[in-house]
Amino acid sequence: MNLIVEREKRLEELERRMADLRARAAQQGGEPSEEIRTLFAALEQNYSALQRDLFGRLTPWERVNMARHPKRPIAGDYLAELDRFDELHGDRAFRDDPALVGGFAKLRGRRVMVLAQQKGRDTKENIHRNFGMVSPEGYRKARRLIDLAGRFGLPIVSLVDTSGADPGIGSEERAQSEAIASCLLAMSRAPVPTVAAILGEGGSGGALAIALADYVIMPENSVYSVASPEGCAAILWGDAGRAEEAAERLKLTSEDVKGFGIVDEIVPEPLGGAHREAGPFVTRVIGAIDAALTRLSGLSRERLLDERRAKYRKIGAWTSTSPIASVAP
Repeated sequence: MNLIVEREKRLEELERRMADLRARAAQQGGEPSEEIRTLFAALEQNYSALQRDLFGRLTPWERVNMARHPKRPIAGDYLAELDRFDELHGDRAFRDDPALVGGFAKLRGRRVMVLAQQKGRDTKENIHRNFGMVSPEGYRKARRLIDLAGRFGLPIVSLVDTSGADPGIGSEERAQSEAIASCLLAMSRAPVPTVAAILGEGGSGGALAIALADYVIMPENSVYSVASPEGCAAILWGDAGRAEEAAERLKLTSEDVKGFGIVDEIVPEPLGGAHREAGPFVTRVIGAIDAALTRLSGLSRERLLDERRAKYRKIGAWTSTSPIASVAP
């Protein structure tokens, strides 16, 4: 069970009581009685205090759970906010991968190419979408669309939300690592502005394949890391149960990642998570993407590529806080 969903159950009783009071006030007609107003004010105060207590300061593991919340806005919610979206299918080699959705779109009147990792809302859709874990065919489709965007001069918008690339034997047999590497190369050389948004989970090379962008946006409670906490714990300690400890050590929160220079902007979320005000929050993220594209559109192709190279060369640069002692011959 998701940790955040469990906490939200503590708010449900207060929400029900406030809904009952609203219904009683509506039945009375006119202005609610002094008793109802007083009781409602007390409930609202208790509700706000409990919200702050539950969600005011989240640990990295709690952020992971927030990023995985079943009601959190997913790529499809953002695609629905676009002026238009015309999906393109297939990698022209094997099959269409439903975990990677992409195509021509209009964002605030601007023509763009969109790449989106799509999770599902229920078990059936998650199975169909492979829980957002993209196969080699998905990355080859993305590579095809990146090339198309370059040919037509369309900015690229990537919506990232995956725990990692598909790890199955079939994907390995069809050259998963090569497909990801090919996407990384294409993104690094794209002659158009590129903006990526880490919507929920940004896991490993599966996320980075379409997130190597000029400008990277991260909602406050999304996470971005070299591996999922469970995968990291299993690799380091042979115990996936130590995922909470791994989340702390991975430095995967939006504040951590921005501090490393990997992410350029953090979009604040409502108290309790993006799903509490899903519609307005999706609009806010789309607005941040549009603003970034506006800034980037003024750059020449040469400057765009130069700044992109500089941005990623700076990440992980080695610095020393003390001189290395010389060793006598």
